[in-house]
Amino acid sequence: MKLLLIDDDSELCDLLKTYLVQDGFGVEVMNRFDEDRWETMAHEIGFVVLDVGLPGKNGFEVLRYLRGASRVPVLMLTARGEDVDRIIGLEMGADDYLPKPCNPRELSARIRAIQRRVDGSPQAAKDRYLSVGGVDLDAGTRSVKRGSSSIPLTSTEFNVLERLMQNAGSVVSKEELTRDVLGRRMSSYDRAVDMHISSIRRKIGEGLVCTVRGVGYQFLLKE
Repeated sequence: MKLLLIDDDSELCDLLKTYLVQDGFGVEVMNRFDEDRWETMAHEIGFVVLDVGLPGKNGFEVLRYLRGASRVPVLMLTARGEDVDRIIGLEMGADDYLPKPCNPRELSARIRAIQRRVDGSPQAAKDRYLSVGGVDLDAGTRSVKRGSSSIPLTSTEFNVLERLMQNAGSVVSKEELTRDVLGRRMSSYDRAVDMHISSIRRKIGEGLVCTVRGVGYQFLLKE
């Protein structure tokens, strides 16, 4: 898989690129976002690692641009301790985040975890069609509809919604969603799942996904 690393820290880019190439990825690097270059390579990029603090068009603006035309998975690199940046990124459609400075091995593991859930098993996906509460989810085409309206979801939002619909009527814990969908352990004050749920609610409508305080989330069998 070829990924695009967008970060103005050339030293960090060299370090991450060296590790990721050794780990089997193809890597393109931008030190600032170039729309023309993106347009020429977009068809071959399967993943984007995006720094928030870019010069010129910042990471949030780049994410907004990417989400306007693509569902490519995006992992954002944020300054350590900047919880607001992480929340904003997730609300805007990032799939996950990693604080800087980051460990190349953890970055690679996060990328692979997200990509596994995007790719899934083609054969298994053919058999995964869910219809609950007026929402239709087709894992084969990775599409979601409510009535006749298509609902654009990011790859992670799709996977979170699929897990909830598979367990409709039952509570799915935040720990389970973090482990099985994001591919990592849930840490203290980790709000990634909460942000994805919030975005899903905005897109499919309120009243379908409820919060079970202190436990997790439940997709209701009927409104």
